[in-house]
This record gives sequence, C-alpha cells and structure tokens, in this order.
Amino acid sequence: MADITLYLGNRNYSSWSLRAWLVMKRTGADFAEEVIPLRQPDTRQQILRHSPSGKVPTLDYKGTVIWDSLAIAEFLAETYPDAALWPKDPLERAAARAACAEMHSGFMDLRRNMPMNIRSSFPGREITPDTQNDINRITAIWRDCRMKHGQGGDFLFGDFTIADAMFAPVASRFKTYGIEPEETPRAYADTLLNLPEMRAWALAAGDEPWVVPDFEF
Repeated sequence: MADITLYLGNRNYSSWSLRAWLVMKRTGADFAEEVIPLRQPDTRQQILRHSPSGKVPTLDYKGTVIWDSLAIAEFLAETYPDAALWPKDPLERAAARAACAEMHSGFMDLRRNMPMNIRSSFPGREITPDTQNDINRITAIWRDCRMKHGQGGDFLFGDFTIADAMFAPVASRFKTYGIEPEETPRAYADTLLNLPEMRAWALAAGDEPWVVPDFEF
C-alpha cells in the first residue's frame, strides 16, 4: 500500500475530488489514486472503508485520514510549504481563504442545477434566477481577485493557490453548460481549463465507463 492515497469519486462528476486532486498534484508528492464509482449499490460501503464521513475525497496520509476537500488542502499546504499553496501576504491569504470558504459552503443552486459533467455538453439548459445569482457572485469573485491580487500571474492571486483549485470545477461547469462570462472571468476560466492537470483529469474522465443518469440531461 502506498504511503499516500487519495480516494476519489468519478472524475467526470466529482467536483470535490477534482479540487483535492489538483492540490495534491501541486505538491509534487508521489501518491496513489483510487476511484470509487458514485451512485452504485455498494458506493457508501466502499467509501466507508476509507472515510468516516462516507464521502469522497478522502486522503490517507501515512495512516492519518483527512476526509474533507478543504481540510485536505489546508493539510497539504502545511505539509508541503514549498508548494506555496496559499499567498505569502497575510491579507491576500485571508482573502484567498474567504473565497475558498464561500465556495466550500455556498452556491447550492449552481451545484444542484448544473452538476459537473466534464465529458458532456448541455448548452441552453435553463438557468434559474437563483443559479444566475450564483454565477454572478462567482464571476464577481474572480473579477475582483484578479484585479486586486492577480497582477503577478494568471490566477486569482497571481500564482496558483488553493483558491484556484476550489474554483476549477466551476470553470468546467461553465464549459459544459455554455456559460459565457465577461472578459476577465472568461479568461480566468480558460486559464484553469488549460492547466495540464485539468487536461489530464478531463482525459481520464472521458475514459470512465460509469454513467450517473441524474447528471445527464
């Protein structure tokens, strides 16, 4: 068994798995991956073998289990400081954490009405007013962070941070559902989608055999 194992849901659908995986990849550490297909009769049983919450992702780090995406990201930032997963400036770091926390706890209408589905395309799907409000708030975060903190690079705080990992699945959703934000958020979404790690994840998602009917429209 590997010293470090990240347990994931289907790459095609599991946005939280993508977030943790991106942060793990950015550390440069060697780790094993195990995908547990979602919405199968034995899914919960299989996940409970590794995660006390019964949810993925979960990280087994040398016998210590961390079972939430944001907790995994924080742990990796502390364990691999050279990866610079948070901005160095304390005020920027606070802003990045606030953006992550808002993504972690909010935007339920976007999640419910536009679930992540990397290999499919559903342009023209009806956008409810509440979902549009979520889209507006997310693009405002992107625009404000890029303008205030992102001048040193292509990401929200210049260089890639945990905040970018948290919003990467949203960029995928925008592509799937044909959402066209204004110039600055659109350019940022393109930056995320063109990351080598995102391209590798999308290729792997396309090869998966599993289909979740609730996420296909």
